[in-house]
Amino acid sequence: MLPINHFKKALRAGQSQIGVWSTIPSPFVSELIGGAGYDWVLLDTEHTPTDVPLMLSQLQAVAAAQPAPGSPPTHAVVRPAWNDPVLIKRYLDIGAQTLLLPFVQNAQEAEAAVRAIRYAPEGIRGMGGSTRASNFGRTTDYAARAAEELCLLVQVETAEALAQIEAIAAIDGIDGIFIGPADLSASLGYPGQARHPAVNQAIDDAIRRIRACGKAPGILMVDEARARQCLDLGAQFVAVALDTVLLRDGLDGTAARFRAPGQVPASPASTSGY
Repeated sequence: MLPINHFKKALRAGQSQIGVWSTIPSPFVSELIGGAGYDWVLLDTEHTPTDVPLMLSQLQAVAAAQPAPGSPPTHAVVRPAWNDPVLIKRYLDIGAQTLLLPFVQNAQEAEAAVRAIRYAPEGIRGMGGSTRASNFGRTTDYAARAAEELCLLVQVETAEALAQIEAIAAIDGIDGIFIGPADLSASLGYPGQARHPAVNQAIDDAIRRIRACGKAPGILMVDEARARQCLDLGAQFVAVALDTVLLRDGLDGTAARFRAPGQVPASPASTSGY
């Protein structure tokens, strides 16, 4: 049976999906995140050492995670390192159902991405008879129906790409458009200032335009107040946390508290957990 892509269904229904961005290339961490109760997790390969075999293990780990009580299973979104048909084919074959492709600049690149996830005659994805995506060939109608449950998200992260939002959104097969605040800030002349007022204004405008085109807007925003603003503007898939930042801040904060002058632990460390 072809697995249903509940993330794609939620976006098409206009529902908000709250996610977490994961850059730690570890199936152990992926499973930990998968049980936290987020709607989706971004498994990154663009800015991490993750490769295809490791991503397979990460996808298996997210699928194996026990959902938090009252929460649906967390959906894995894979970001290949580039809008490349060979990489796209390999991640789809190991079972990724949703891809987020970086640095899509125009309608032609968006159309190329759509063709890369579809089999001929609509696309160029190579046929593989016994891939994990088809349950090793047991899902006999996989090739005919795969596109129904694949979700394609593309990133606009330059001033040039923002100007092409309507053209990109018009491409059949594009399910959502993600705004990359960091690269966008550099493109607009404010490198390292993702919260600059000019960048905020460009993001707000992009969210409204994407939503007006009938496509799902997305963003990574770890500032809670700003993330809620983006949701109120119509952003649908919003990553509100980053695993490395959560780990870094937790470690740094604990170390700082214990290094404070005159501050000592109030009691011996508990043996019941950590």
